[in-house]
Order: sequence, then structure tokens, then C-alpha cells
Amino acid sequence: MLITATEFKTNIGKYLTLVNDEEIIITKNGKGIAKLTPLKEDKVELMKSFFGSLSNDISVEQSREERLKKYERTD
Repeated sequence: MLITATEFKTNIGKYLTLVNDEEIIITKNGKGIAKLTPLKEDKVELMKSFFGSLSNDISVEQSREERLKKYERTD
């Protein structure tokens, strides 16, 4: 469902209820600026976002360790 930002602000309660049934795209000046989705996550869609983020020659655990190393302090 597409709605304007003004319509969303005016009827936020209505759209917070409707979001359980469908995604809501909020537009401003005719361009999409936000997408309101239900909190329950569709696991298939979530996994689709990860496809291609790991190479075939590395395990999930190795990938996790590499990501965590980026944030280690070297003091």
C-alpha cells in the first residue's frame, strides 16, 4: 500500500493496525521514503538478504570471527 507522509501522520493508528496485513510504503513528493513492515519477520525473506554474503570456502563460524575482529580494540 502506498500512502503519503501527511496521510500517515494524520492516521498513524490506522496504519499501525493495517501493517499487520500488508507492507506500507510512505511517500513524500511522490518518492518512497520509508517502508513500514510488521515486526514478525518472514524468515525466508530474511535469509534471502544473506544470500551471496558468504563465500563458499568459509564457514559461518569463520565469517563471524572475522567480523568480530573488526571491532576488537588493539590498545
